[in-house]
Amino acid sequence: MLEGIIRESIGKKAVKAYRKDGYLIANIYGKGVENINAAFKMNEYIRTVRNKETLAFPVKVDGKELNVVVQSYESQAVTGNLLHVDLMVAQPGVETTFNVPVVAVGEALGLKNKGLVHAAKPRLTVKCTPENLPNTIEIDVTEMDTGASKLVRDLPEIPNVTILDSDRVALISIIKAK
Repeated sequence: MLEGIIRESIGKKAVKAYRKDGYLIANIYGKGVENINAAFKMNEYIRTVRNKETLAFPVKVDGKELNVVVQSYESQAVTGNLLHVDLMVAQPGVETTFNVPVVAVGEALGLKNKGLVHAAKPRLTVKCTPENLPNTIEIDVTEMDTGASKLVRDLPEIPNVTILDSDRVALISIIKAK
């Protein structure tokens, strides 16, 4: 389980000091939960996020265990190092919006015709409870040729999950390589 500390000061000097000591700055929030200004060891956070099996994962801050979901993050433009992360508390039974990754499954027919698989929308916004939250939304691309695309309306119905993106938004398409 990922363990963090409470940040006493949230000023610029304090943030720089935490980063210098190898900490990642985090804000933890949720519906009906008091905001927590926290910091996690950078390497432990990256290891935890890479090895998690579900979108929601447990963290321990100030003796409290919370189940959280990464809502957004900020990284340094040149180096790509993480600077800040927003974690939302996934409360059981509370319907919330989540960003679920879209994954292409299979080898597209268009790849043989010099095409490329293009993920137009890598994450889909959904509204559901954490219990019904899918880890990924898989799209089968085996029958797709160059010029074909899969839209939100082409997705199968997911029980107890509402997709908030427009039904005419393209998720994955096969484009011609230049």
